[in-house]
Amino acid sequence: MIDISRIKLSNAQIAWRAAQDIADGAYVNLGIGFPEMVARFQPEGRQAIFHTENGVLDFGPAPEPGAEDWDLINAGKKAITLRPGTSFFHHADSFAMVRGGHLDLAVLGAFEVAQNGNLANWSTGKGGIPAVGGAMDLVQSAKRIAVLTDHVTKTGAPKLVDRCTLPLTGVACVTRVYSSLAVVDIESGHFVLREKVAAISFDDLQALTGAPLHTDGPVADLICTKDLA
Repeated sequence: MIDISRIKLSNAQIAWRAAQDIADGAYVNLGIGFPEMVARFQPEGRQAIFHTENGVLDFGPAPEPGAEDWDLINAGKKAITLRPGTSFFHHADSFAMVRGGHLDLAVLGAFEVAQNGNLANWSTGKGGIPAVGGAMDLVQSAKRIAVLTDHVTKTGAPKLVDRCTLPLTGVACVTRVYSSLAVVDIESGHFVLREKVAAISFDDLQALTGAPLHTDGPVADLICTKDLA
């Protein structure tokens, strides 16, 4: 089996790749942690409108170290900056935006994604308080759900699977997965491979995936030319 540690994308590179698909003016919620990195990599000439569940819309990038105003944070308790037109509102109003279907895209992390689009991404209590949080609202309400994840776990087990074994966040909700090795769409209950890192063969990628990978045309090379930390 190929040593994927030498060829896989970093988290920053995965976030960069996902950012290239976000349309100008899209209303986007970025999940806590890794997905927050997507905001750093908006293509030139595009500006997404970022939403956070604690009640801020159209905020700006993270401030420089030392310039944080800790009254201005996102749902992950990370410092944010303000843009002209940034708005603040009650937590309940924020979830009314989510549940009302006003978000074009939610970008989340994952422990498991099943080939039918089921998602498991919340803590089951090991080392933290078990809580599904706002993700269960996001995955059933945003127009599209994208997942950012390593292709396998730290022990090498597939994270793209036939069926989720962990508690579900949402059912049949994920539309696209950006992994450290591939870009995979979920269509008609199947994983459809769109891009893969050039250094891995289809067969080796399939061996690292817990359900069949389908194709419906040429598979492009997954390239991130940026040297991202």
